[in-house]
Amino acid sequence: MKNTMTYRGYMASLEFDPDDNILVGRVLDIDDVISFHGGSVAEFTHAFHEAVDDYLSACEKMGQTPEKPASGRLMLRVDPVVHAAALKAAAHTGQSLNRWAEQVLRQASHA
Repeated sequence: MKNTMTYRGYMASLEFDPDDNILVGRVLDIDDVISFHGGSVAEFTHAFHEAVDDYLSACEKMGQTPEKPASGRLMLRVDPVVHAAALKAAAHTGQSLNRWAEQVLRQASHA
């Protein structure tokens, strides 16, 4: 079971803090730190929604683009020669083009 919830495209962790007897959350997959807590699931959900809304509002007021988590979908347009070479490279390694491209991108980005 995943301990996460989603709101407006943002996913948050959900953990129980037994010392303070509260639910603690943090928005995942972005560098900006957005954390919140609540004493019940309803309070936690409200605090999560409020934290995301406040973050988006603050970014708008500062003229900054809010950070968005990556969807995991990537559309690329490449030269057909590059596409053919990538298909051959993926086949040579016994992988699908998606799996091969993910591995190459991971190595190139040091993710």
